[in-house]
Amino acid sequence: MIYYISGGERSGKSSYAQNLALSLSDNPVYLATSRNWDADFEKRVKRHQSDRDERWENIEEEKHIGAIDLHEKVVVVDCVTLWLTNWYSDLKYDVEACLESGKAELKQLFEQDCTLIIISNEIGMGIHAQTEVGRKFTELQGWMNQFIANKADEAVFMVSGLPLKLK
Repeated sequence: MIYYISGGERSGKSSYAQNLALSLSDNPVYLATSRNWDADFEKRVKRHQSDRDERWENIEEEKHIGAIDLHEKVVVVDCVTLWLTNWYSDLKYDVEACLESGKAELKQLFEQDCTLIIISNEIGMGIHAQTEVGRKFTELQGWMNQFIANKADEAVFMVSGLPLKLK
């Protein structure tokens, strides 16, 4: 089963995903994809970590999420945007290479016998990115979101902490 949860920044995606995971398992997995970019980001990571208690198994993987054995587990993947940022940066802003690498990792993940709750951001609904790198990333994110949403069994869009069921 694949759940896809999207929305804007601070829309309630993570809380919704964590509550869903706890409704499905007594010991879910939290798969964090972020890189620790700076002190501000470290605070954000600490806040997210404090939201989870001892019931959670925490795994950190910046890029190669398809290689992790998640057999028969309920897994929150948080989040596609940060994960794509890692690929985008490492592949020198090559959108096609990012799409190819990202889709390959996701296909491996989708093949596993587990329940996935995948969190992503809808970044194309705000202001238009001012830089070419930003515009290309917005497109990359949109294409990857479409790929995941197409594979998902259920899709939810979060708005102001409220879930809007898409599929």
